[in-house]
Amino acid sequence: MTVRVYVATTLADLGDHLAAGTVPTTAERVVAPDDDEESEYDALMTAAGLSSAGQPAGARRVVVVAELPGDADAEIPWRDVVAVHADETTDADPDDPPAWYAPQEVDVILSRGPYSRPAPWIRGGSPGRG
Repeated sequence: MTVRVYVATTLADLGDHLAAGTVPTTAERVVAPDDDEESEYDALMTAAGLSSAGQPAGARRVVVVAELPGDADAEIPWRDVVAVHADETTDADPDDPPAWYAPQEVDVILSRGPYSRPAPWIRGGSPGRG
């Protein structure tokens, strides 16, 4: 049985997670109590709210979604990431869900917006994969 985990993060930390090939156990997590659409939406929005807490005004919300084989508190290898959600703009409505991206599209997220930085592999390297 797998557990779907929603991890609140920031743009800077997202780049670090991808480069390291893992999402650390210290990242704030939300687990949907059920696998129905409403529970998963609520978990996504809760994680998005956690992502914005403590960030400067206008910072984009970012949530990493992973499927883990059991322990929701374990370190997450990047290969278990199934999606990344991020606000497309800095003026996104907090009541709207962040946009969905495939894990392979993280470089698009990192290259946008005033609070982002290009990932090092965009200039010719390769991302860490677990």
